[in-house]
Amino acid sequence: MMSWQRTAVALIGFGFAIVQYFNHLQQIPGTRPAYLPTAPEYLGLALISCGILALVISLWQYWWTVRYLWGGSFAPIAGMAKEGMQSPVIAIAILLICIGLFAFFAVLFRLT
Repeated sequence: MMSWQRTAVALIGFGFAIVQYFNHLQQIPGTRPAYLPTAPEYLGLALISCGILALVISLWQYWWTVRYLWGGSFAPIAGMAKEGMQSPVIAIAILLICIGLFAFFAVLFRLT
């Protein structure tokens, strides 16, 4: 799950960085206007969306794996109690989803 989180953070950060870089690049005096001025925003939104989707998929995959390990012959060696599924990795994933949603809507509302 942590590799999913690493990839999602890279996608969200790179998407936001692309939007910021090209917005600052267009504000430099003496540069010619962009051919497609909204293309960086759409690319940034797509990358941020992919990062959020990767986090959602990682949470789903983690919960599915834990439920699988709780059932059948794996239950004695699963390593977690069934009633207490608190893991710092889940908290970080949920926090990163919130940060990704904030970045997505920040870019989206700046676009309009």
